[in-house]
Amino acid sequence: MPPEIQKDVEYRLPFTVNNLTININILLPPQFPQEKPVISVFPPIRHHIMDKQGAYVTSPLINSFTMHSDLGKIVQSILDEFWKNPPVLAPNATTFPYLYSKPTGIPTYAQNFPFLSAYLPQETNRSVASVPLGESLSSGYSTDRPAAPSFGMITDLPLPVPTTEALSQGNQNGFGYKMPDVPDVFPELSELSISDLTDMNEQEDILLEQFVNLPQLKHIINDKDDLVKSIEELAKKNLLLEPSLETKRQTILDKYEQLIHLKTTFEKKVQRQHELSESCSASALQARLKVAAHEAEEESDTIAEDFLEGKTEIDDFLSSFMEKRTICHCRRAKEEKLQQAIAMRGQFHAPL
Repeated sequence: MPPEIQKDVEYRLPFTVNNLTININILLPPQFPQEKPVISVFPPIRHHIMDKQGAYVTSPLINSFTMHSDLGKIVQSILDEFWKNPPVLAPNATTFPYLYSKPTGIPTYAQNFPFLSAYLPQETNRSVASVPLGESLSSGYSTDRPAAPSFGMITDLPLPVPTTEALSQGNQNGFGYKMPDVPDVFPELSELSISDLTDMNEQEDILLEQFVNLPQLKHIINDKDDLVKSIEELAKKNLLLEPSLETKRQTILDKYEQLIHLKTTFEKKVQRQHELSESCSASALQARLKVAAHEAEEESDTIAEDFLEGKTEIDDFLSSFMEKRTICHCRRAKEEKLQQAIAMRGQFHAPL
């Protein structure tokens, strides 16, 4: 009997790659998520993220697991790695102690963990592709273009499973091609006598002719021809798209150069706007008014000294002196008004 899957303690995910079905078990410790989970596979496999026995996953994502880690993303990355680099069955992989007895050093885990929802037990020999999409629920973790085929989700635990549609699409592209089944009995050979079979075994030409006429081999050859034709058609389509892609690439380069030019122009204008804004600020205007009022006052004082020294007639003195004094007082009045406005702006924190 298959081992019991405990709610919120142990989860199992059947996974098929290259006609090899493996079960990925996720065991949650009592202090999860403070303690890292234990992820194992059955049957044992050879892979660079597995331990020497091929039973436990030793990925850096598992070793560096923290309470802030996303278990669903970690399992997703493990599945992606299996898709990129398919594992091979470990030699003499007939037993898996973890499934039937507790591993050394791993305590028995209690139930009632609130961190993950229930996971329905599944048959050990059930293929991943046979899981209907109706049993899957949406998950918060998804990718637009995963390294592996498109995935559905089983229960609330974000463990991805390849969908049947994705696998069938992969078969059409030559990925994961399934060899035709070889029958245990060949009817055309059962009608031959022992001497005929002996001659066939001794003469390679006759044996090769019999082998070439096998329907399974013809099926493989037809599939190969269809795949070659589809590849040739795809290559032709790619070649037809090359001119338009090159044109679009050049257009993007031109647009990029235009963007760089516009960016430079914009930065210069922003700098110029900043300089003008600084020169027209309230504090700058007040300083300029103060300087201008002081200059008008000095000019009026100079005119008065020239009049006292007899260098200027009284009519010229009155007209020029009164003009400069008027300008001086106007500028001082404007300075005082601007000073009041600046004080009010500072009081109410409102832009002028």
